[in-house]
Amino acid sequence: MSITLNSGFKMPAIGLGVLDMEKDEIRDLMLGSIKIGYRHFDCAADYQNEAELGKALAEAVRTGLVKREELFITTKLWNSDHGHVIEACKDSLKKLQLDYLDLYLIHFPVATKHTGVGTTASALDDEGVLEIDTTITLETTWRAMEELVSMGLVRSIGISNYDIFLTRDCLAYSKVKPAVNQIETHPYFQRDSLVKFCQKHGICVTAHTPLGGAVANTEWFGSISCLADPVLKGLAEKYKKTVAQVVLRWGIQRNTVVIPKSTKVKRLEENFQVFDFKLADEDMALIKSIDRGQRNNQPTKFWGINPFA
Repeated sequence: MSITLNSGFKMPAIGLGVLDMEKDEIRDLMLGSIKIGYRHFDCAADYQNEAELGKALAEAVRTGLVKREELFITTKLWNSDHGHVIEACKDSLKKLQLDYLDLYLIHFPVATKHTGVGTTASALDDEGVLEIDTTITLETTWRAMEELVSMGLVRSIGISNYDIFLTRDCLAYSKVKPAVNQIETHPYFQRDSLVKFCQKHGICVTAHTPLGGAVANTEWFGSISCLADPVLKGLAEKYKKTVAQVVLRWGIQRNTVVIPKSTKVKRLEENFQVFDFKLADEDMALIKSIDRGQRNNQPTKFWGINPFA
């Protein structure tokens, strides 16, 4: 199952996020996930594992496990490289051992002090607050993203963590429209207005943190996981599925792309098994009723400022 982007390319409706994958585990996880059926992989320069991912992808293609054209590879421009978009993209391509990217995203709508291409550091001032570069506009960054398309380095370009107003601005000044807006959205943070706005204007929404981040976000930010919600547990029993499968199916039925992450083979298999059932309309409405407006991914903890304020 896939969604056709406004660029004309097809994006698989479920992918695998590679954040926090240990470098020594990546080869087996990537090859194993391809065997399960995953073809869409969501990467980022900031995850600092592109080189290891590249080796695994190259092996998968070289051994005939998968063809390059069957894969959909996304990676992202880090905040400190807004003034060095082309160099940053080429650096990611080199590490991933690819000739082109299927999708390249602006990771966050903020330019920060440059720390060297590929280093993805977050420079902080003496008070521990992110050093924002006020000389680089988001329009300037987008113009460079568009150049990547004309150069043939990237097939589709998009944005990430943009709200309605920043998305509207991007639509206003773009010559190549953003194909995707990747945002946090899950049953406790549904963001219907933003999702509907993007879809109305032909922008595909990809849900990062589609399961709410579960244990990791609970440990980092003290957030409450939607996977323990009694409503979702009840639906899991009704459909004889795991709670995670119900949540991912909900995301797909919203016409969003979901990119759960896991380092456990059993979970990788379970997360991919969401195409053999469909949630009834009343159950979709039931899930809509449990929205808490709860953002779980909070970079404020690391940057000293709230980028979503």
